[in-house]
Amino acid sequence: MNLALAPETLARWQFGITTVYHFLFVPLTISLAALTAGLQTAWVRTEKEKYLRATKFWGKLFLINIAMGVVTGIVQEFQFGMNWSAYSRFVGDVFGAPLAFEALIAFFFESTFIGLWIFGWDKLPKKLHLACIWMVSIGTVLSAYFILAANSWMQHPVGYRINKARGRAELTDFWHVLTQNTALTQVFHTLTASFLTGGAFMVGIAAFHLVRKRHIAVMKTSLRLGLVTVVIAGLLTAVSGDLLGKVMFKQQPMKMAAAEALWNGQSSAPFSIFAYGDVSKGHNTVELSVPGVLSFLANDDLSSYVPGINDTNKAEQQKYGPGDYRPIIPVTFWGFRWMIGFGMASFAIGLAGLWLTRKKFMLPHHLRVGEDEVPHLVLFRKKALGPTVTTWYWRIAIWTLAFPLIANSWGWIFTEMGRQPWVVYGVLRTHDAVSPGVSQGEVITSMTVFTLLYAILAVVEVRLLTKYVKAGPPELSEADLNPPTRIGGDSHDADKPMAFSY
Repeated sequence: MNLALAPETLARWQFGITTVYHFLFVPLTISLAALTAGLQTAWVRTEKEKYLRATKFWGKLFLINIAMGVVTGIVQEFQFGMNWSAYSRFVGDVFGAPLAFEALIAFFFESTFIGLWIFGWDKLPKKLHLACIWMVSIGTVLSAYFILAANSWMQHPVGYRINKARGRAELTDFWHVLTQNTALTQVFHTLTASFLTGGAFMVGIAAFHLVRKRHIAVMKTSLRLGLVTVVIAGLLTAVSGDLLGKVMFKQQPMKMAAAEALWNGQSSAPFSIFAYGDVSKGHNTVELSVPGVLSFLANDDLSSYVPGINDTNKAEQQKYGPGDYRPIIPVTFWGFRWMIGFGMASFAIGLAGLWLTRKKFMLPHHLRVGEDEVPHLVLFRKKALGPTVTTWYWRIAIWTLAFPLIANSWGWIFTEMGRQPWVVYGVLRTHDAVSPGVSQGEVITSMTVFTLLYAILAVVEVRLLTKYVKAGPPELSEADLNPPTRIGGDSHDADKPMAFSY
């Protein structure tokens, strides 16, 4: 190892570990907030118990997830001062603005209404209480928007100027930072991927209970909602990914060339399915590809020219000076494929589930719909498909809850690693952004502490989720079924202490 580069390498590892871990919770927070709000809306409109039980069940999992997300997210702020002080000093005026808006507007907005929702079950009228969870959902989206706007500025810096006297970037157009096409497409793609994650999470847990013939009314509803969410979000994720890819082809041609291991620019550029090559020599030894597809993805034209890794590297050397401007090709190439592969696998499983349950997903006529103590449940056309197909589908459906989480992680790794060696593309290189006074030992210490802490939090998270998933939806009390009609509760319960629902 080159000891001179060790602090930078270790700092990147630390930020990568903590960020990817934190991002496991972000998509679930965004999607579960909205899905829980949708279920509660169904209860308010229909007053069916299954919707209220589903709201309380998924709401509990949402709260566990958001609590862990907040805890792990706080660490990110400290790292900017600990390991990346040169970066913070150089771009703090620009990068800090959307983060300040996220904290002052979105986070406080979100946390206020989540408190009202948690404690307001027996104190708020049900429509006002419903409005609180919708406000929480809006807050999660706003929070994601401001953070992604900050990250998009790193990908494509706009609305700033360099103050050479002070040696830093200064904000000149905040609105441009928030509304540039990089931010808008990245927000669209992240939100659709988030709902793909939440839908798959719901499908997997609902399948877990249904295969055991437990909580049938609630889990049948949850399964259908999850399947529909997965299919719609999967389609929109593909559309948003295509739009984001076209933006990246224009703004970061090196990242997209690396994603395809396209070493030399060409017309009718192929989409690479598999490639293996020698990075030092700049070519592929083995390659399996489909001609013209990459050109179409880049420019909606099967015969258009797409620049390659070698061409782009030479162009950036001429523009920015001597150096190697290539990212780690195997990471970007396979990260791009694992992101697409796991994401679309969830979509395929959701589509298959919708087809398999399209007509026979119901209780036999002689049993009451909604009764949990039924001896069996007709889910699929077993005569047409056979028991083997249905058994394997249930197993796959349970495991699919992890697929979008893997896709999200590799998507972030691809997004950040593909930009290297830049921390702010074309403005600030990563090795110039590291804290100058931090030693190798200090970074090793902090990385070890954070990694161990996150491992402990992972155990806590998994145990909590497992406990409440296995417990299933809660039974309802009279207070649950008859919420107050005015703020503060009705007269008969005015002296009751405020209940903490979870």
